[in-house]
Amino acid sequence: MKKFGNAVWEGGLKDGKGAISTETGALKSYPYGFASRFEDKPGTNPEELIGAAHAGCFTMALSLILGEAGFTATKMETRADVTLEKLADGFAITAIHLTLRATIPGVSADKFQELAGMAKAGCPVSKLMKAPITLDAALA
Repeated sequence: MKKFGNAVWEGGLKDGKGAISTETGALKSYPYGFASRFEDKPGTNPEELIGAAHAGCFTMALSLILGEAGFTATKMETRADVTLEKLADGFAITAIHLTLRATIPGVSADKFQELAGMAKAGCPVSKLMKAPITLDAALA
């Protein structure tokens, strides 16, 4: 399976502007630029999109693992905080922190932690990242 996203950019780094689109049209020419990435202005940025992708992938992976263990979540909500830092050789994503809150009938806290850890390790987006990934998982 292959999916794609694309970006268009016009201008310089600080005065330029870009637009991001996805194959499905979930994002269609959605604006991004220096201001939305580094100055908290409207628009999106790559780190936000990586966070959304990671949260979605991890949550789906956990759903699979829960099902294989005989559990079904009533609700799971995952947030992925992506840290971008300036290092000596340029900018890098240095960490990703997943925060999961879940309601899963019948699962013990220990079993939940075990299954969440398996999902973190098995998620394809987690496998892609070089940055350390931490997980804070709690049952609601």
